[in-house]
Amino acid sequence: MHAALTSFSDQSSSSGVSKSDRRWCSDGLEFGCLDGEKVTMSFILDCCDREIISFTARQGKGSPAWMVHDEVLLATEKRFGSVEKVPSKLQLLTDNGSAYIAKSTKRLLKLLGIEDCKTAVCSPQSNGMAESLVKTLKRDYLPYMNLSNAQTALTELPRVVELYNNEHPHSALGYLSPREFRQKNRLQDARPTSNEEACPQILLSLGLVEKNQPAGSVCL
Repeated sequence: MHAALTSFSDQSSSSGVSKSDRRWCSDGLEFGCLDGEKVTMSFILDCCDREIISFTARQGKGSPAWMVHDEVLLATEKRFGSVEKVPSKLQLLTDNGSAYIAKSTKRLLKLLGIEDCKTAVCSPQSNGMAESLVKTLKRDYLPYMNLSNAQTALTELPRVVELYNNEHPHSALGYLSPREFRQKNRLQDARPTSNEEACPQILLSLGLVEKNQPAGSVCL
């Protein structure tokens, strides 16, 4: 399995691939609530079928490494089941944010056999698919959420992600939603995602002892 750091500088910025579970990408966004509280969300997106495979969110600013750990583990469990390593070549494309370059994140990706791909410093747009999702969420979904306070917003996010996955059309998918595309191509998840099962136990077994899921956070 490939686990070395790879620089990804495709100037086309598409970051797309022809098969699911060959390249995932990750990014995050921060938004404010009406009472002044902040919420930070991070996600993993499949670069073929455009499904948000997993996400984490918390009250406050910034994405600590545990958010990336959780979403990587949840995505791996959802697509491949309870495996020690992913069964085929898989890349994770991210920028050079602190959570993505943390030693614990690098170690987790290496243990799972996921190739750690980073956008070139001179070409952050090469993670264009993740950046496009951020813009879509901000434009088409956040304005219609209940943003009265952070806790309310956190409870809304799972519904928003499900709505995007089930109904948001993509021209690259023949104007199907991610779930419609996966159903048409008979792509099935290995198992339902459960953060209670996946995250703490696996992190402990890997020796990654950072606290997961502090109060005021959500993971799916």
